[in-house]
Amino acid sequence: MPHIIIEHSEDLPLLPQVLVEKIHTTTFESGLFDLETIKTRAIAYQHYQLGVGKEGFIHIAVNIMAGRSIEQKQKLSEQLLACLQTYCRASDSLSVNIYEMNHEIYRKN
Repeated sequence: MPHIIIEHSEDLPLLPQVLVEKIHTTTFESGLFDLETIKTRAIAYQHYQLGVGKEGFIHIAVNIMAGRSIEQKQKLSEQLLACLQTYCRASDSLSVNIYEMNHEIYRKN
């Protein structure tokens, strides 16, 4: 845990694999997770519509097990957004959201 899903416009300013690596590393550097538990993947979109002045988008969805404090989740989302701001265009729409998963209903093999 966590599962990190990066949704982005097809025309990223950097290679998708580089973005995955940067976000994966930033998540580890947050100090909240062991490296071997982080799972990061990216999904590119060809068809989308954005607000005026925006060229592309990146949205990061972080799915974690319930139990982290608001402060921990805020710190993680701020670190991930800062990572995006470092590597992306000012004209990209950037967003991050942390989602909690319930221990009682989450299953994995």
